[in-house]
Amino acid sequence: MTGFWFFMLIMALLVPLTMILFGNLFYYKPPKNINGFYGYRTKRSMKNSQTWEFAHEHCGWLWMRFGVVLFALSLACMNMLREKNVDTIGIWGGVLVMIQCVFLVLTIPLTERALRKHFDEYGMKKEQ
Repeated sequence: MTGFWFFMLIMALLVPLTMILFGNLFYYKPPKNINGFYGYRTKRSMKNSQTWEFAHEHCGWLWMRFGVVLFALSLACMNMLREKNVDTIGIWGGVLVMIQCVFLVLTIPLTERALRKHFDEYGMKKEQ
């Protein structure tokens, strides 16, 4: 096992592990108070405590699911790169991390769409 491959393996697992960790945190122990420092902070999620809690639960659920899938796929992809040269490992490892970041950012429009579906523009719960 080359040192660079091991380094890239660690880098490729950071985003999925972060998603799993913060996904669990947001889902099970979201920030109690609306704040501008920590949590899922958008204009829509910060309307009131109901939107704040909903956004954290939804985003946390997405991060946990995406994180587990990305972790498994990243491990498999990096395992296929194990015996490759440094350039191949670097390029494909970088592409893998960029794909992970797309899924990380994708949770924002998905959570905002869920907020719009369940709450009006004033943060009041819609009748379902």
